[in-house]
Amino acid sequence: MIQYIIEAIAFQMVFLVIYDLFLKRETFFQWNRLYLIGTYALSLVLPWVKIEALKTTVSQQFYVYPEFFWNMDEVTVTPSTTEGFLSSLPWGQVLIFGGMVAAALLFAFKLYKIQQLRNKGKVRRFPNFTRIVVQNSNLAFSFFKSIFMGDKVLEKEHESIIRHELVHIEQKHSWDLIFFELMRIGSWFNPLVYVYQSRISELHEFIADAAVAKTDKKESYQLLLSEVFQTEHISFINQFFKSSLIKKRIVMLQKSRSKNIWKLKYLALLPILMGILFYTSCENETALQNGVSLEEAQNGDRLIKVGDIENLTQEEENKVYSKLKTLSENDEHWELQVKDAETVVSFVDTEADHFISGMHNEPIRAQMSIDYKDSQKLYKNFMGSKGKPLDWKESYKTKNLVPFAFADQSPIFPGCEDEADPRECFNRMMQRHISKNFRYPLEAQEQGIQGRVSVMFTIVEDGTIQDIRMRGPHVLLEQEVERIIFKLPKMVPGKLDGKNVKIPYSVPVTFKLEQANFNPVATTKKNDSGSDAKRLQMDELMTAMEAVPFAQLDEAPVFPGCEGASNKEDCFKQMIHRHISKNFRYPEDAQTRGIQGRVGILFTITEDGLINNIKYRGPDPSLEAEADRIIRKLPRMTAGKRNGNPVSAVYAIPITFKLQ
Repeated sequence: MIQYIIEAIAFQMVFLVIYDLFLKRETFFQWNRLYLIGTYALSLVLPWVKIEALKTTVSQQFYVYPEFFWNMDEVTVTPSTTEGFLSSLPWGQVLIFGGMVAAALLFAFKLYKIQQLRNKGKVRRFPNFTRIVVQNSNLAFSFFKSIFMGDKVLEKEHESIIRHELVHIEQKHSWDLIFFELMRIGSWFNPLVYVYQSRISELHEFIADAAVAKTDKKESYQLLLSEVFQTEHISFINQFFKSSLIKKRIVMLQKSRSKNIWKLKYLALLPILMGILFYTSCENETALQNGVSLEEAQNGDRLIKVGDIENLTQEEENKVYSKLKTLSENDEHWELQVKDAETVVSFVDTEADHFISGMHNEPIRAQMSIDYKDSQKLYKNFMGSKGKPLDWKESYKTKNLVPFAFADQSPIFPGCEDEADPRECFNRMMQRHISKNFRYPLEAQEQGIQGRVSVMFTIVEDGTIQDIRMRGPHVLLEQEVERIIFKLPKMVPGKLDGKNVKIPYSVPVTFKLEQANFNPVATTKKNDSGSDAKRLQMDELMTAMEAVPFAQLDEAPVFPGCEGASNKEDCFKQMIHRHISKNFRYPEDAQTRGIQGRVGILFTITEDGLINNIKYRGPDPSLEAEADRIIRKLPRMTAGKRNGNPVSAVYAIPITFKLQ
């Protein structure tokens, strides 16, 4: 929206410069009236216009995204303050809408002043207008079909004034002024709307003067203009006596009529319009209107702004790839952008075999290009394929290499042999292996090193791990990831067309220091209900999931209110999110100390539907205590089932505490 406002104002500036330099001094008053109203309206429309024929074509570079994301539902919560609704509004919006309200009130006050004059005056109706005579006044102005005149004006020569105001009425000049008055309410912050209204107001006087001068003697009419009369400071009325305009009106009356040849000046507008259309159409067609990070963009929802494309957060990754998946599955022609301060990554639909690797290496049909502000970089999130689209069939023929998602049978992680969905089990076991073997290097903790290591490896034909490649913020973190991957067990290899093949797999491993003095030790505390709640390490957390994981249930637990839902699992997750948001209270102590971050929490829904065995890990005890309090308020549910029997099910969810 900010870009739209800037562009509209810039276009208005161009149009006004043309008017003041080339058109203002000509006597083509009706043409100028059309020009002013038309160009203002055009300035509001042109920023949205994009003409296909004028769009530039940018050469595409295609990339393969090699990562998948943790498939965990997440709830992000932010503190609400006691100030209420207004405290949550951005100050920019408060200022904009406050100004609009003030402008609307001023408009209403001006209408009230006109009505007051009407109520105090003597009203007399004529066929073409209504005359209102105001006592003890030198007023002379018109508003729609009403002419307001002071009784002192009636004592003098006033027929010319009546004829003048009738021109305003007949040509409906009040509508022009009301239009710009409404524009002033909507864009009170735009100085050019006031300039436009001033230009159209003086033009109205030139039009009326020219019409009256045809029937009256110019000399006597000029003498009438030169007299000083009382004026009302109302911006949307046509005032006969306005001291700031008197000299201009007299000069214009003395001016000879412009030659028709000078109407060619209006053609100057054409190249300007073409330039504007070219600009709006060629504005990085791969770049849509500005939006805000992780929210729907202003122009639809085809732009996602991120902090750093090279280091996407988990939330940003999930946002990008869930949107990509939705677009590729539901829209025939679509486009999506991911943008930071320096780079724009564009995704578009395609019918060719071009794919982006999404969650769990799931293929998403799309072409991708990267527009660099400066020189080209290699982004670890968007790894290049030498300018060519991924052709896995060619890699299969030459290297026996098949993407994870395209194998007839994915590699089987030990323990997944009897699973109905070996791919899902593989991803889950991979996460469990990384978490169980994860050790944050002490030297990296002491140096405050954190970040994400992207690792890619290949499960070859005999099920062993080879060709481990990594990229991360520091060699210490890369070495730790390499150690974890080396500990992977031998697997059943993937297959395509009945034969063993090489399967590449990629995963990001994030190292995050929750707080500077964080010392990962398990602590135990007693809660109000008498049961123990434990602050878990990551390996303990994942070991606890050896109970019946939520994903392995035949029937998910039923949250109260979800009994009639067609998809009880989705309803369960939605109700969990709603429960957390409804009961969330950001600890005041944590707010005072500036504590924020994510609390990983795990709990068991027992066979009788009760919540038990709550375990968590977070950056600070105050946040952990709040997460524990929220989960303990969960209602009793209908237990999940496996093989037809109620079972205890383990459910995990991260709760993110974020200070605004």
